[in-house]
Amino acid sequence: MTGLALYPLRFEPLYQYRLWGGRRLADWLDAPLPGDGPIGEAWLLSDRDENPSQVADGPLKGSTIAQLMAGSPRGILGELASRFDRFPLLLKLLDVQRMLSVQVHPSDARTDLIPNGETGKTEAWVVLEAGPRARIYAGLKSGVTAADLRAISKQTANDHLASFTPEPGQSVLIEAGTVHSIGGGIVVFEVQENSDVTFRLYDWDHIDSQTGRPRSLQADQALTCIDFARGAIRPSEPTIETTQPAMRECLIDCSHFRMWRVRSTVPFDAGEIAAPRVLVCLDGGGMIEYDGDDFAMRKGTVMLLPAAVGMCRFRPVAPVTLLELAVPDLP
Repeated sequence: MTGLALYPLRFEPLYQYRLWGGRRLADWLDAPLPGDGPIGEAWLLSDRDENPSQVADGPLKGSTIAQLMAGSPRGILGELASRFDRFPLLLKLLDVQRMLSVQVHPSDARTDLIPNGETGKTEAWVVLEAGPRARIYAGLKSGVTAADLRAISKQTANDHLASFTPEPGQSVLIEAGTVHSIGGGIVVFEVQENSDVTFRLYDWDHIDSQTGRPRSLQADQALTCIDFARGAIRPSEPTIETTQPAMRECLIDCSHFRMWRVRSTVPFDAGEIAAPRVLVCLDGGGMIEYDGDDFAMRKGTVMLLPAAVGMCRFRPVAPVTLLELAVPDLP
């Protein structure tokens, strides 16, 4: 696949059964949900061996992101190609109707806890829907000990875990080492390091209907990588960068990814020269103009702008809200 002629690349979602999921993702994505059971996750862009994203249309239709990375790493990542063997971000939609397990992810520094080929896992959420029972647990209350967490239960979770009632539009950064859980009727967009390393402390006494058993816990590993000095986590404060021609807010800026929310009714520039960006349409729609062609986006569309494509013009056909994601070019 050498010498790929790259263009704005659209990917199809990959749905995942989760015992805590629901059926709300049907309202956010065009692809029909499979079966009638709980679907907790839609993987929007995944360079994972077990769930590889495929290009949805155009000359490269059917190619996986891994194949594109192997065939044209600099075309996809530009100067970032020397840092990553695979696409460094994993993008998802989560529909969490029951509570997600109380869990924690290791940092990149905890190589003793991370399998070969994996990384640590810092992640961030943007709240899309939040029902009256929705809750986000993030961080610890003052004085909580490892013994407290080892014995955590439904009765004691609120005593030990910091929490808040989420509202649509809020963004939350969950750095590696942070104890967290969400649920109670919430839909979020999630961006994370391309990793699947999770240690469960407590699973709210869930029984998996597919196995008839509770899911396994990894309390020893979880307690080893928790940052006990980290207190309550609150929603991030957006920073307005521009108001014309588009309202552009920086939602998350950390060492692993940056995320902006862009709203507009008139054409604007999206992406970055010689750097990869991912666009996720949350509302409305429009066209990405590139090399004389139009590439349509509507609610739920995920589009990778490879570094070889660079900056493009976005032309709304209705008031549009996009998320734009970048990998920081760190020394």
